[in-house]
Amino acid sequence: MKIRNPPAPEKSELNMTSMIDIVFLLLIFFVMTFKVVELEGDFSIKMPLAGTSNATIDPTDLPLELRLLADDTGNLAGMKLNDIQMGTGPEGFDKLRGTIVGQMASAGPIAEEAGEGPEVEIDTDYNLRYEYVIRAITAVSGYKDGDQVVKLIEKIKFAKPRR
Repeated sequence: MKIRNPPAPEKSELNMTSMIDIVFLLLIFFVMTFKVVELEGDFSIKMPLAGTSNATIDPTDLPLELRLLADDTGNLAGMKLNDIQMGTGPEGFDKLRGTIVGQMASAGPIAEEAGEGPEVEIDTDYNLRYEYVIRAITAVSGYKDGDQVVKLIEKIKFAKPRR
């Protein structure tokens, strides 16, 4: 027996309402959890080249040398800027920033306009914790005065680590 009128195939439709709800929920979640990060330090760093240690260094290229000393546990044991003791705690980093500000003020704006600003070489002990290096970079690179960022030293390079 033949069926003369076969039933029409059913069309299946996707219910887009629930999919759109999920997309909007995800969008709201990402918008609400987005955190605007403060502007991080913008400074140039020169890392030491890997090679022989017989390279000569011109002392006029390194006007400021920051030496960070570590104790056996990796904590900061001392900090010197061109053989001037700075201390170890937060007051040491404040003194470092004050010394840099004083040197920048005595150098005058002529060096800054010519792009010949001072350069700092950071020399650390091998086992020093990174948090102290970052605090030192923050202290010499600038500070925030209200809503303005005051840049101090933009040329930062690292000496080869000592064991």
